Amino acid sequence: MTGAAEVAAGSAIALRLESANAIIAGAISQARADGIPPLAVVVLDLSGHIVAAQRDDGASMFRFDIARGKAWGAVAMGCSSAALAARAADNPNFFNALGPTSAGRLLPQPGAVLIRDADGSLLGAVGASGGTGAEDAACCAAGVAAAGLVPEK
Repeated sequence: MTGAAEVAAGSAIALRLESANAIIAGAISQARADGIPPLAVVVLDLSGHIVAAQRDDGASMFRFDIARGKAWGAVAMGCSSAALAARAADNPNFFNALGPTSAGRLLPQPGAVLIRDADGSLLGAVGASGGTGAEDAACCAAGVAAAGLVPEK
């Protein structure tokens, strides 16, 4: 099968490696075009597993973990990390409990968007770290669109 998503055994929708790599390339390209500091970009599938990840030249070693935490939270909670940050501000006790509950994987900070196919099916999430949260999210959205998929901010 070809295309951004394919139906795997059991009708599970999978995010293809080719698409994940295109998302990363698009996000890093956007960051460079906008003069944003070097990014780490992590693309996760629906189960929170890494499909692809890259750290741009000059990005600090901590950027990968931050990008992954943003993407993991987005896919786990089904909304962008900016939406999670807003929800965390309104309900800090719940979100403080999510850190230990998720073994430290969830980071409710702006910088990740959901990835959908043209039919609206959720495929995963992409997170970035290097710029501001808004810059990271914009780079993620640009990467998703460059891959021919639909970002959900």
